[in-house]
Amino acid sequence: MALDPSFIGRSYPPTAPYEVGREKIREFALAVGDLNPAYLDQSAAKALGYPDVIAPPTFAIALAVPASDQVIEDPALGLDYSRVVHGDQKFSYSRPLRAGDRVRVTVRIENIKSLAGNDVLTVTGEMHEESGEHLVTTVMTLVSRAVPDDETKGE
Repeated sequence: MALDPSFIGRSYPPTAPYEVGREKIREFALAVGDLNPAYLDQSAAKALGYPDVIAPPTFAIALAVPASDQVIEDPALGLDYSRVVHGDQKFSYSRPLRAGDRVRVTVRIENIKSLAGNDVLTVTGEMHEESGEHLVTTVMTLVSRAVPDDETKGE
């Protein structure tokens, strides 16, 4: 069943604050194989003008995905997550995330469209530091694959 386009524009409540930690940044950087000293060493980050280590650009996904669970789990939307594949991910930064930031994420359904029987859902996450400073905007595209004819017939 197609997703209801009347959900376009729906926003969900901000998440509880997530405190970005040095160790989480280090673990993420090592996991993705990015050994930039600014991610691993506080003195290297300070030498670049940052007050503490900064996170790799894709670290924001660790906050965006849990926040998007509000959309995915919204029973009124009717998304069958077992049919979902991640189509695309974009990040637009005002500044890097850094250790000590306390980040809240507000997600919004930006678009719903149908392509070749597949539902394409675009979810935006706005990340702000508790002070209100904008940090990053994430744009996640999810594709809910069409149900094959043989599954709709109960075969």
